[in-house]
Amino acid sequence: MNLWEYIEDRWDLIAFETVQHASMVAQCVLVAALLGVFIGVATYRRPRPSALATAVAGVLFTIPSLAMLGLLIPPLGLGVAPSVTAIVLYALLPIIRNTVVGLRGVDPMLVDAARGIGMSRRRSLARVELPLAWPVILTGIRVATQLAMGIAAVAAYVSGPGLGEQIFSGLARLGGANAVNAALTGTIGVAILALLFDGCFVLLGRLTTPGTGAARG
Repeated sequence: MNLWEYIEDRWDLIAFETVQHASMVAQCVLVAALLGVFIGVATYRRPRPSALATAVAGVLFTIPSLAMLGLLIPPLGLGVAPSVTAIVLYALLPIIRNTVVGLRGVDPMLVDAARGIGMSRRRSLARVELPLAWPVILTGIRVATQLAMGIAAVAAYVSGPGLGEQIFSGLARLGGANAVNAALTGTIGVAILALLFDGCFVLLGRLTTPGTGAARG
């Protein structure tokens, strides 16, 4: 059985696992984006707290994914909970770092001008700083999404949902029937999802970034 025949024969299962993978990544990145942007906004004006937040996220990021998932088994068990927790933790670093960098990169004169016309600090942040920092923040979210795609595949190690099941089952049966087809199917599926998600972020950036053709239109 060649790869295409394998996919046709198991299309319902592969489609289901693809939807599971995409859904888990999307939800985890959303949670990580909310947490990461919040932490970045709360700390970017203060060097020590922002450095601490980035350092903690960086330490978590350096833990090998299999080790992280294994450490999460005792408190969270197997399945969705450890998978989601690991993905969110890994996705935090690029989002926090880019939020801090983006907000610090806003021209102070623009912030002073906003405050000079009567804007509160909170309103200045919402109306001036965050929109100007948005392209940098979005880049961090894009990077986090690509990382999440890979970690979600590894999450099959703890019985997480998604295309990782195809990869792990194939690798576990190397030399057996359709083992390579299963591993290739999962790998190619993850790569295609990563490209689709990145394309969505490119479109989102064009629609939401001031000065782009789509935004002006």
